[in-house]
This record gives sequence, structure tokens and C-alpha cells, in this order.
Amino acid sequence: MRLELPARRRLVHTTTVPIRWGDMDAMGHVNNTVYFRYMEIARVDWFHAIGCPLNPQGEGPVILNAFCNFHRQLEYPGDVVVRTYTSDPGRSTFETWCTLERADQPGEPYATGGATAVWVDFPRQKSAPLPDWMRALVAD
Repeated sequence: MRLELPARRRLVHTTTVPIRWGDMDAMGHVNNTVYFRYMEIARVDWFHAIGCPLNPQGEGPVILNAFCNFHRQLEYPGDVVVRTYTSDPGRSTFETWCTLERADQPGEPYATGGATAVWVDFPRQKSAPLPDWMRALVAD
């Protein structure tokens, strides 16, 4: 099953992550949980790139859910190119989408996935409206 990215989406960031020897499992390929780590690394890298440091005393994004569809096995050695897209900003949420490819095989998706993010006031532990600057960044 291939994930179809939404037609209305915005490419917001590209990150390259090295595949580490320890990312593999006993079957000799990257463990399924590590794909989520690669998407997390890309998301956090994007947040830092846009000036949205994670601050537990302020506001910021939290992941509500995450998913991944596995198309091909990643194996060590190599690099994974993670492209992050956004779409569908709501009052306090937005969608993120990722494609994962090997750097030496561009255009061949090894996995596709995503996550729903909610903007949170951390001290109050409640959702908060997306700031205008973030809405502008994630809008298609």
C-alpha cells in the first residue's frame, strides 16, 4: 500500500540522516521503530530551522499520533533523505507528512508516514491556537 500525499501540501524541510549500524535488527534491516525516529529527527530539525525551539515553559507542537507505511527495507550503510511536508492547518493542529528515501536511490520511497501535531501551552497542558507565523508556514 502506498500512501498518497495530499494534493495540497507544502514541502517545508529536507533532512539527511545516516543509517547507523545499531539501527538494524536481528533480521539485518533497519528496525521498524527507527523509521519513526528518522521522522522525529526531521521534524525537530525543521522546528529548529524555523526558529521554533522546543520550550517546556512556553508553547509549541506536540505529536498526537504518528504512522508509517513500509515499502522497502532500509539497510546499513547509507543515508536516508527525509522530506517533510505540511498541510491542513486547523485551529490548533496541522498535519505533517514524510517520505523516506535512500540518498543513493532518489525518487524510490522506502517509507511514507506522518503525524498530526497540536500546538500546546505547555505550562497549562492545554491546546492553544496556532500562532499566525506557524499557520503561514504550514498552510498549503
